[in-house]
Amino acid sequence: MQIVDTEIAGVKRILPVRHGDSRGFFCEIFRDDTLRQHGIEVSFVQENQSLSAQRGVVRGLHFQLPPAAQAKLVRVAAGAIFDVVVDIRRGSPSYGRHVAAVLTAERGEQLFVPEGFAHGFCTLEPDTEVIYKVNRYYSPAHDRGMLWNDPALGIDWPVPEGAPILSEKDKHHPRFAELPPCFSYE
Repeated sequence: MQIVDTEIAGVKRILPVRHGDSRGFFCEIFRDDTLRQHGIEVSFVQENQSLSAQRGVVRGLHFQLPPAAQAKLVRVAAGAIFDVVVDIRRGSPSYGRHVAAVLTAERGEQLFVPEGFAHGFCTLEPDTEVIYKVNRYYSPAHDRGMLWNDPALGIDWPVPEGAPILSEKDKHHPRFAELPPCFSYE
């Protein structure tokens, strides 16, 4: 697998090497030693999966507060997403900036999201399945979010004509400027 730095330190794209023949392909999608060699030193404890039936489903922007803050390793098992991470670590040189990437099942790329970042995605195809590993268990008491379309973030979401499909919870998150200090840059 190839691991590529993004424009924000710590956020990484992971590109699998697929070995194909007439039967299909084989690839490694997770290899702890390779991730650690590239600075991804986390132990994953939970794996989550979501299915979005329609194109234009937006999930996010989500994060968990310390001490339950989560790093994520995100991949798409079916379909495609526009995946976004926003740096919410106060004092960070990239505070308030985001990285966006299109992840597809066809190409199999992944995105590593460190702790201290809000994460969300928009489905680009119907019946999209997203799978992600996390390094801390889900904690409802620490679960938080940020408004996905806050203009201050400058994210060019590929939302189809009309309204995106959102949960009630995701419609009412605070804007970036309204977030209390959640993370500090170290």
